[in-house]
Amino acid sequence: MLTAILLIVGMALLVVGAESLVRGASKLAASIGISPLVVGLTVVAFGTSSPELAVSTHAAYTGEADIAVGNVVGSNIFNILFILGLSAMVTPLSIARQLIRMDVPIMIGASLLLPVLGMDGKIDRFDGLLLFSLIVAYTIFLIRQSRKENSAVKKEYEREYGVGAEERTPRAWKIDLAYVVGGTVLLVLGSRWLVQGAVRVALDLGVSELFIGLTIIAAGTSLPELATSIVASLRGERDIAVGNVVGSNIFNILAVVGLTGLAAPEGVPVSFEALRFDIPIMIMVALACAPVFFTGLTMQRWEGCLFLAYYLAYLAHSALAATGNPTVPDLDAVILSLMIPLTALAVLIFHKQTSRLKS
Repeated sequence: MLTAILLIVGMALLVVGAESLVRGASKLAASIGISPLVVGLTVVAFGTSSPELAVSTHAAYTGEADIAVGNVVGSNIFNILFILGLSAMVTPLSIARQLIRMDVPIMIGASLLLPVLGMDGKIDRFDGLLLFSLIVAYTIFLIRQSRKENSAVKKEYEREYGVGAEERTPRAWKIDLAYVVGGTVLLVLGSRWLVQGAVRVALDLGVSELFIGLTIIAAGTSLPELATSIVASLRGERDIAVGNVVGSNIFNILAVVGLTGLAAPEGVPVSFEALRFDIPIMIMVALACAPVFFTGLTMQRWEGCLFLAYYLAYLAHSALAATGNPTVPDLDAVILSLMIPLTALAVLIFHKQTSRLKS
């Protein structure tokens, strides 16, 4: 019972803390003249990843390395397959050209960089510094690129993150600052309790901390992204729905893993199991976005259903692997060698055929 309470309360504090942090930070940023587009692409997208940062940093500092790595990898898989899949089922998602030209390739590149740095079995402080330097460069790049974005996208972010003149008062500044401080405190407490509960669950069930990090914690820390993208889809703000996920995935690898590597005294160990299966799946999931995004500038409902089906298959595989099921090696071969690459090819062919029919 105590373990369940720790997990539930920890997740609740993370969600409330992230919401408070995003609300306060986005209004503060807008109040000092930062455009709503930049606020949405940086403050909000990164703020929704603050639970991952809090949990992974705490886990690495306390020696729970598998939770630290599993949280990031599992969250990135959850963000694309579950959140984008569910958002596309709500309404077909339009894909901004800047996202296609720049952000998706950066997400794929960051995903490929993670196993390269972790090939020696850990993310050390040099690796962490490199990753964090890249997120700083990416943020500067986003701010510069935002000036070139089209008016339709700017108006969408203005509707969602614009701040009226009546809010630019000293009292409003104090309230927003209180939201930021309060959100940070809740994130620290929530991360501590969630990690403690997760470790106890792993011990009670006899499963690995990596499995808990890839599933329960990954889904729990991704709840802010889920809420942001689903609400944006319902409102018809489809650029925000997709941009939030892509931006958060980039932040998870470059900032969360980077800062975690810097915070951990001996670096963050990367398990062989994560390098063998889960990180390759994360890379393939990122690559699966390419044919979906690049060929049609939209993500249709059937593609969302396909992404959701893949996430359920991934969960089933993780559960079987955690219980030592003998069929796992065969499932590994199918998933890694056939399912996602074949689907990517099928989507590409489908879009080519439909383009020919339209022409």
